[in-house]
Amino acid sequence: MLGQAVRRFTTSAVRSSSYAEGPGNNLPFSVANKWRLLGMMVLYFGSGFAFPFLVVRHQILKK
Repeated sequence: MLGQAVRRFTTSAVRSSSYAEGPGNNLPFSVANKWRLLGMMVLYFGSGFAFPFLVVRHQILKK
């Protein structure tokens, strides 16, 4: 009974949404400019990769 109510709510919520159709329109960032997207991805993934090295460097220089 609860599962049917949840299913009805989710399907009606999807049906009543007014999002634009097409690839990339449901993302929280723009994919129109590939060079800006590349730069943002390099910053995002690069910061995650560099973080442990920066922490180790900080700990070494602290002593």
